[in-house]
This record gives sequence, structure tokens and C-alpha cells, in this order.
Amino acid sequence: MKNVAPATMNRDLNSLKQYNEKELFKLYAATKDKTIRNELVNRYLYIAEILSKKYVNRGIEYEDIYQVASLGLIYAIERFDLNRGFEFSSFATPTIIGEIKKHFRDKGWSIRVPRRIQELSKKVNAARIVLNQTLQKSPKIEDIAEYLGCTAEQVLEAMEASQVYTPKSLDLSYDTNGEDKDLQLMDLIGEDDRHFDIIENRDFIAKCMDKLNEVEIKIIKDRFFKNRTQIQVADELGVSQMTISRMEKKIIEKFRKELTRIKDL
Repeated sequence: MKNVAPATMNRDLNSLKQYNEKELFKLYAATKDKTIRNELVNRYLYIAEILSKKYVNRGIEYEDIYQVASLGLIYAIERFDLNRGFEFSSFATPTIIGEIKKHFRDKGWSIRVPRRIQELSKKVNAARIVLNQTLQKSPKIEDIAEYLGCTAEQVLEAMEASQVYTPKSLDLSYDTNGEDKDLQLMDLIGEDDRHFDIIENRDFIAKCMDKLNEVEIKIIKDRFFKNRTQIQVADELGVSQMTISRMEKKIIEKFRKELTRIKDL
């Protein structure tokens, strides 16, 4: 690892650009320098952005979700232990999602509900408590409407909307009529989350690219990111198309071996 004094890093953020992520985590664990943490945050903000987009149009503004996700990223950086052998993205993803879900549980409605209905729902709940004590029985819809000075239809609308404020637990079980195992709500809903694959694939590619030389990196970027042909790349590098083809196969084989190694861990 390159030798740069912590005091120097405090003064010069650019000096951190030469470090890879593992080196930065080691430095941060040793120094707790906020400049190092900020650099790690900048490098991994894409995880917070990807995960935040999963929760748009659910009753809370994207900017608020992104702030919560970014805070979750900071928590993940603070708690991450490089010595445990985990990839940071695998550790950070559930941490960030946990913070987002906690924010929705504390602040949000599970679906978007107009502000006027949210406010009326709160008033209806308060009115039911007051009227229950006053009338010594559960109030009727008409009683609540008269107390609040609104229509019975508005009260019903607010009561229906309040049902979406608290989502059902995924652990909720359903009777399966004699089956050995009850069916849980989590078994009935949901789908594979492609965002996890996006994050893992991006980290895998970045890790493999760190092990390539400059020519190999150029070939990969030109061929698979810029969609250039082998002939175009060969002409620019001053070699034959066959040379590019052979190098491309060797690079892909390196990626394949690295993927096999990771799966065997």
C-alpha cells in the first residue's frame, strides 16, 4: 500500500484517488479520517442511487429516499470489517435497504394517498377515540361525520385509505387446510431483484479490470462498452485484427477464471 500520511490526506483529497477501495478501507479503519470516508462514499454512491430508484412513486419523494439511502451507505462504511472477507457491496446493500424500509415504516404510506385524505384520516382516528369515550360505545360513521363537520362518504374514504398506512408483515401466515406447513405472505408476492445483480456485476467487472494492463482495459472498453469492432481497435493500436481477437479471448478467460474463483469461495 502506498505511504501517504493521514495529515496529507486531510489537506489533499486528490491524493486518495490513487488508492483502491480495499486500501481506503484499511486506511479508514486505522485513522477514522472523514476525508477517507467521504472518498469511499463518493465511490459507492451508485449503490444508494440504484436502490433508491426501487422505491419511487410509493408516497415519499425520491430526494428523501436518496438521502436516507446515502445515510445508510455511511452506516455501512462505518460498520464494514474488511477482515471478514465480504465484498462491500454485498454488505452495504441490505444495510441501505434496511434504512429505506425503516424510513417508510416511520414516515410513509405504503401507497401514495392525497394529503387531504391523510389529514382527514388522522382526524377520524382522533374523533373515534373521543366519541367512544363520550358515547360509551363505538361511534357510527354518521357520528364521526357530524363531529368533524364532513360527509359520511368522506369519513369512509379516509378510513379505507388508513388501511394502507401500515403494510402487512411478510411473515403473515395463511392456513393451508391441513398442509404440514403454513403458507407465508412472502411466498405469494415478490420477484427476483435485478438491482442486486447490477450492483454485484458492476463490482465484479471493476475488480477484474483492476488486474488488467492498459492495453487490455482499452480493448474491453472499446469492444464491450463502446461497441467498436475488432478491426477498428486493431487499426488504432497498430496491430492485426487476429491479435485483438486472441487478446480478447484471453481477457474473457481471465474474467471466467475470476468468476469461478469467487463462486468457489
